[in-house]
Amino acid sequence: MAQDDDTAFRPRPGRIRSKGGAARGHADFLAAVRTQVRRQSLSLGKRGGSGSGGGSGHRFSSESGAASRAGSASRSGSTRGVGRGRGASFVRARGIAGWRHQVAGSRRVTVKARVVRQAGKGSGAAAHLRYIQRDGTSRDGERGVLYGAETDRADAKAFLERGVEDRHQFRFIVSPEDADRMEDLTDFTRDLMTRMEADLGTWLDWVAVNHFNTAHPHVHVVVNGRDGQGKDLVIDGGYITHGMRERASEFVTLDLGPVSEIEQRHKLEAEIDRDRFTRIDRALLDQARDGSLDMRPGSDIASSDLVDRRLRLSRLAKLERMGLASQTEPGRWTLGERLEERLRNLGERDDITKQMHRALKARDKGTAPTRDPVHFRFHGEVPDKPVIGQLVDRHLTDELGEKLSLVVDGIDGRVHHLRGFDPVQMEDIPRNAIVEIAAAPVPDKPRPSDRAILTHAENGIYCPSAHLERMQLDRWSVKGNPEDLIKGHVRRLEALRRAGIVERLEADRWRIPEDFGQKALAYDAARAPKATVRLLSAFDLEAQIGSDGATWLDRRLVAGAGRDGDRVEAGFGGEVGDALARRQQALIDRGDASLTPEGMVRYRKNLLATLEGREVERVGQAMAEKRGKLWRPLDRFETIQGTMKGPVDLASGRFAVLESGHEFSLVPWRPEIGRQRQKEMAISMDEYGGISWELGRGRGISL
Repeated sequence: MAQDDDTAFRPRPGRIRSKGGAARGHADFLAAVRTQVRRQSLSLGKRGGSGSGGGSGHRFSSESGAASRAGSASRSGSTRGVGRGRGASFVRARGIAGWRHQVAGSRRVTVKARVVRQAGKGSGAAAHLRYIQRDGTSRDGERGVLYGAETDRADAKAFLERGVEDRHQFRFIVSPEDADRMEDLTDFTRDLMTRMEADLGTWLDWVAVNHFNTAHPHVHVVVNGRDGQGKDLVIDGGYITHGMRERASEFVTLDLGPVSEIEQRHKLEAEIDRDRFTRIDRALLDQARDGSLDMRPGSDIASSDLVDRRLRLSRLAKLERMGLASQTEPGRWTLGERLEERLRNLGERDDITKQMHRALKARDKGTAPTRDPVHFRFHGEVPDKPVIGQLVDRHLTDELGEKLSLVVDGIDGRVHHLRGFDPVQMEDIPRNAIVEIAAAPVPDKPRPSDRAILTHAENGIYCPSAHLERMQLDRWSVKGNPEDLIKGHVRRLEALRRAGIVERLEADRWRIPEDFGQKALAYDAARAPKATVRLLSAFDLEAQIGSDGATWLDRRLVAGAGRDGDRVEAGFGGEVGDALARRQQALIDRGDASLTPEGMVRYRKNLLATLEGREVERVGQAMAEKRGKLWRPLDRFETIQGTMKGPVDLASGRFAVLESGHEFSLVPWRPEIGRQRQKEMAISMDEYGGISWELGRGRGISL
C-alpha cells in the first residue's frame, strides 16, 4: 500500500442515520442556543457574584453589591426606565402601534398581571404561593413545583421572607396559545425573565410554577417588589401591558416557528362555536357602528384580516342562536347589548363548571357518574340560604389574587360554587370536611374598644396615656392587662386613621369625631366577611360511621326528621341518607341505641355527651402516651392554666390542646381561642358546659 493510501479519502455511500429526526435536531439545537444565551445573560446579571433570582439567593444591601448589579445591567445593553418606571424606554422605542406580537406569524401569548400592595406583610402572599402549588396542577397531576432562575425547587419561605418589607408584589400569568406543543415551559419562563431583566435594567427576584390543570398550560410568576439596588421596583404600565407579551411571543415563535396562515385559519375556525369571547367577536365589535354590522358583499372588511367575511358570518349565526345577535335585513346585523360582557361571563361559567367536574372526579377517584350541570348552583359571596355539605375543593377565585372559591357537594342534591373567601378563614378546615356556609351576621353595635375610646375621650381628644392611668388606678375592675388593652386601642385607632375616620395629632393625642361610633361600625361592616364557614365535622361520612365519638351524623339522628328536612335523596344527600342508616345500625349494635316493639329507634340518654366523653378519654390517653405527658380532663366548675398549642380534630368536634408543664387538657374549641395560639391562658367550664377563657390569669370572658 502506498504511503499516501493511509490518508486517502474514501467515501462510503450509505443511508444517513439520525437519532432524533430533522425536526427534533432542529429543536434541540435551538434549545441549546437559548440555554447558552440565558446562562451568559445570567452570568452578567448576577448580584455581586452570589445568589440568583431563584429561591436560593438573598437581597443585597451593600453599596458594592448595588454597584455591581447596576454595572452588570448596563453591560447587558439595557437602559433603565425613565419617568414612568423601568421599561419606559422600551415602550417609547417600540410605540404602542407597532408591537411585534401583532405581526403576521407571531405566536399569541396571553399575559395577565396584577400588582398587590403590601403583599408580604400579611398571609395573602403565603396563601397565594400555597395555592398555586396545590395538588393536581403539575403535568402528572401531582403538586405544583416552585422554581426560580437557577433552581428547580425554590424555597417559598425564603422568597416570602425576602419580600416581607416590600411595598408591593407583582403577579403574572403567562399563557402561550400553543403551550401544549412546547417542550419545556420552565426554560421558556427563564428565557422570558432573563429578557425582562435586560429590558428593565435590573435583577428580578422571582419564582414560578407551571400549571397543566386546564386546557391551556400556563405559568404563574411571582416577582418581589424590590429592584437590584434594593429600591421599590416600578415597572412601566406599557411594558406590563405590551412589552412582556411581545417578549413572550418572541420566544414561543422562536421555539415553534412562525404560525402559518393555514394554522391560524384552523384556530379561528375552532372559535366559531365557542361559548366565550373570541377574536372573531373582537373583529365584529371593531367593525360595528352603533351596534350595527354591514355584512353585505362588497362591505368594508380588510382583505388582509384573517377574520374574513365567512368566519364573521358563521360566528354571527352562532351568536344569533345564543340570542346575542339578530339579522334585521339580509346582510345587516345588530349585536346584542353588553355582548362582550355576556360572552366573558359565559366563558367564566364554563371554566367554573369544568373545575367543579374535575373536583368531583378527583374526590371520587373517577368512580362516580358525571353530575348533570343542571344541578350546579353558582353563588356570589353569600348564598341565598345556608349550604350544608362536603367541601370538595377550594381554589383561587382570581388566580392572581388571594381570595378562595369553594366547591361544596350539598345535602340538597346540588353542587354549590361559592367565591370570595379569606384564606385565613379556611386555614383549619380540611378537604372533604362537612361544612355549613351561611350569611355572616352584620355588626349592629360598636366594639368594646370603640366604646371605651369614646367614653374616655375629652372634648373630642383621646389620650392613651391618660386612659392607662385611670385603668391602673381601678385595676380590679379591668378584665385583662391594662398595657395590652391600651396597645390594642392604639392599633385600632391606627386602622381607623388609615380609613380617614380619626386623626392623630401627636403620638399621645387622637382627634375623635362626634359620629365615631357610627363610622367605626360602618367600617367594620364593610370589612367583615360576607359569609361564614362553620366546620360541622372534619371527618368524612365513612369515618363517622364507625367512630366512637359524637359525630355530625349522630346529631342529625338525635334531631330527628325535622332536622333532616333540608336533605334530598340525590347526590351527596343520598350518600348522607345511606350513612345515617348505617350509623344508626352501628349504634344499635354497640348498645347505644335500641329498637322498640313498634320498630322505633330509642337512643341512650345523653347520647351525645356520652359518646363525646368516650372519644375524648380515648384520644387523651393516646396523646398522653405519645407526648409523654399526663392527660388531665377538664371538669365542670374547674379552671386550668396553660399554653394553647393548637387544635385537634375529633369525630365529636374540634378541641384545643392546653398544655401546662407535665400535663395537658383537651377543651372544646372556640374561634376566639384559635387566635391566641402559643399564648398563656386560663380556661374554665361552667355547670352547663360553657367555656370561658382569659389571657394569663383572671375571671375570664364568657363564650
